[in-house]
Amino acid sequence: MMQPLTGKEVEYIVDSISNEDLLIKQNAVAATTATNPAIRQICQQFQQVHEQNYNTLLNALNAHLPLAPTQPGNQ
Repeated sequence: MMQPLTGKEVEYIVDSISNEDLLIKQNAVAATTATNPAIRQICQQFQQVHEQNYNTLLNALNAHLPLAPTQPGNQ
């Protein structure tokens, strides 16, 4: 059985999602602007890795959402 995430854990996951999003964008720009095909390919691979990380973190957060305590006024 899953335990609810602590506030710190949620903050960490949200920060990590934000970081992965930035890395996706940076690698997309690098892949688009790279003139060397090998560098372009590596940037595209890095972009895919960060997209997978982003989705994994987002899925983890969504899986714990039903366990979150209800806040007063958010019902």
